[in-house]
Order: sequence, then structure tokens, then C-alpha cells
Amino acid sequence: MADANSRIDEIVNQNDVVLFMKGTALFPQCGFSSRAVAILDHLGVQYETVDVLQDPEIRQGIKAYSDWPTIPQLYVKGEFLGGSDIMMEMFEAGELQQLLDEKQVAKA
Repeated sequence: MADANSRIDEIVNQNDVVLFMKGTALFPQCGFSSRAVAILDHLGVQYETVDVLQDPEIRQGIKAYSDWPTIPQLYVKGEFLGGSDIMMEMFEAGELQQLLDEKQVAKA
């Protein structure tokens, strides 16, 4: 798991916004991942996605890395924010946009 952990660490720290999800941004493989992509697209920020279905080590490793049991998982500037429910709550309250602005995340 150490290898997966270092790979995850590298991905999280090399990208301002990373979504670990099931599927891809163009073809999400679950409703929660689809909702997470829709939120990020609506906010118009640049983000990377990691399809956990393509890599079982990452799929298990990300859960240990964040100590969060579900996917998708959103990271902004190296900080774990949560899954799609938390993203939705933050989005609806305007907190997600505010955080992205504060962290000076690039627009798409």
C-alpha cells in the first residue's frame, strides 16, 4: 500500500483540484461521481480526475489515504474536502466557490 500511498500523494500535491472518482469526467460510472463532476464543471475550474475503477491499488489506497470510506473524493490544493454530499452542501451554501477563489484555483 506504500506504493499506492506515494502515488496518491504525488497526484494530490501536483494538481490544484483532483477528483478521485468512478469513471471519467466524460463518462462517470456512478451517480455520486456524476454529481461531483457536474459541480466542478458548473464552477468552471480546472481539475484532474483519477478513475479508481482502472486501478484497484488506488481504489483501496485512497480510502486509507483520506480515512474516508467512499468515492468520489475531492482534494483542493492538497486538502481533502470530502465526497459528493459534502461537495453539494458546500456548493449550495456558496462555500465551495469561496474556497476555490481563496485558494486561487485556475478557471477552465
